[in-house]
Amino acid sequence: MSTAVPSQLSFDELGTPLRDITFVVFDLETTGGSAAADTITEIGAVKVRGGQVLGTFSTLVDPERGIPPQIVALTGITQLMVTGAPRLATVLPAFLEFAAGAVLVAHNSGFDVGFMKAACERHGYHWPRPSVVCTVKLARRVLSRDEAPSCRLSALAELFRVATTPNHRALVDAQATVEVLHHLLERVGSVGVHSLEELLAYLPEVTPAQRRKRELASHLPSTPGVYLFRGPSEEVLYVGTASDLRRRVRQYFTASEGRQRVREMVALAVRVDAVECAHSLEAEVRELRLLTAHKPAYNRRSKNQGGWWWLALTEEPFPRLSLVRTPRAGALGPFRSRRVAEAAQEALLDAVPVRACAQRISARKPTGTPCALFEMGRCRAPCAGRQSVEEYAPAVTALRDLVAGRDTAPLHGVAAHLAELSGAHRFEDAAAHRDRLSTLVRALDRGQRLAGLAALPELVAARPDGAGGWEFAVVRHGRLASAGVARRGVPPMSVVAGLVAAAETVLPDDGPLRGAPPEETSVVLRWLDRPGTRLVHCDRPWTSPAASAGAWRAWVELAEAGRDQYRITGH
Repeated sequence: MSTAVPSQLSFDELGTPLRDITFVVFDLETTGGSAAADTITEIGAVKVRGGQVLGTFSTLVDPERGIPPQIVALTGITQLMVTGAPRLATVLPAFLEFAAGAVLVAHNSGFDVGFMKAACERHGYHWPRPSVVCTVKLARRVLSRDEAPSCRLSALAELFRVATTPNHRALVDAQATVEVLHHLLERVGSVGVHSLEELLAYLPEVTPAQRRKRELASHLPSTPGVYLFRGPSEEVLYVGTASDLRRRVRQYFTASEGRQRVREMVALAVRVDAVECAHSLEAEVRELRLLTAHKPAYNRRSKNQGGWWWLALTEEPFPRLSLVRTPRAGALGPFRSRRVAEAAQEALLDAVPVRACAQRISARKPTGTPCALFEMGRCRAPCAGRQSVEEYAPAVTALRDLVAGRDTAPLHGVAAHLAELSGAHRFEDAAAHRDRLSTLVRALDRGQRLAGLAALPELVAARPDGAGGWEFAVVRHGRLASAGVARRGVPPMSVVAGLVAAAETVLPDDGPLRGAPPEETSVVLRWLDRPGTRLVHCDRPWTSPAASAGAWRAWVELAEAGRDQYRITGH
């Protein structure tokens, strides 16, 4: 009978020391307890590392609905306080950027993370799947019932005698949670928990079966890439990306996963395959392509594949805007959800006098009856013969020029009308027009930038790898055609030449993005937009339209921010 001798952990398995981990401790105030039915009224967050505060994030959020009286009594946040505050569509990307790359911490994290996931899904953002530490779970693991009969934040704050008293306001509660977290980390340090991986493994509810499956990660390299969990019939259960494949996959077998679906997936998995990638961009693109190819049952994003919407003019004598799934030349988009596309459609109708009805109108013998929009002065009733094809044509031309970036006159018209409403003290109407104009500008700007990238037959870009070398990407018509690295000391241009020679051939299609998947082109554009990226080669100039919506970004940011309604501070 042999006795198993425990092997010594290698340095890469020891994990990241807690003192080197950046935590973003956050708290939300909401209109109720359901992430599906309710929404956020306030976000507060504190970024800390090694016991030092690196920055804070604090904002009220317009919930776009009434706040129940019992919630007002609990939080003190009234309807008047959130009127004029930025909406979640504006605040959410700012918070995601503030928390990027950090470990999230919340008191009863299931509640706060659930609202954030729902917000991302509602507004078309990818939830980045950060590691999450729940101070309630950690307190219950560390403290005895005698010491802490209750794990409410106020009770723990009193137990540890923290300087900040929780008061059901987001930033104050987040600051109190920071102090509670530090006291709890001192406790776990005394039992040998000194790294993030050890902390996650220390939390309860990790089954022996999960721990035994750690061997599935033993063959994986510590490099960037994509991992695929496979089931007993070789089916792909789950796809993800990692900067360190081995370390990331091992976390599935040691961490206290709050997601029941992921635990179920791990229990079914019999093998983990990996695709090594040159850098993070290649990993993200390969993940998207594998999700499209396999549609894994345990990836929520699999349900949204192909779910893009576009706004396009119909082919008829009196063209109208139509919601379509397949883009055609001159279409506006892409939009992740039908709701966002309809909001942009309404904004376009504010800006350009094209008809809103869906009926087909004969160019020779129109037989319709003017509708309410005619009485309101928003339509000249071509359906009743009160506007000819020639008289209607300038509106169609104006819309096409606006989408293509040739003329922004319609935007100036809406802005002037907005100013008139404000001058007449019709502030609610002005706010509605402002929000629709902001929606339209963002849609135009994004569509024009994506289309500009997709129009390029070939672009080669480079980014520093942080160690004296370079990361390269060859992009053709908005798609990643090749990726590689030149480590420190390696002549970079010889690597570029090899990557270009081996790059995938991309044949452009019709439509604004030349057939490129919108999500892939968006990922590539974000990588190119990051500070430090250099353009190595472009076979024709990468340009923006002369009258692009990008010139209106500052206006949108000012309008949506509500003039200092929220603030971000940091170092």
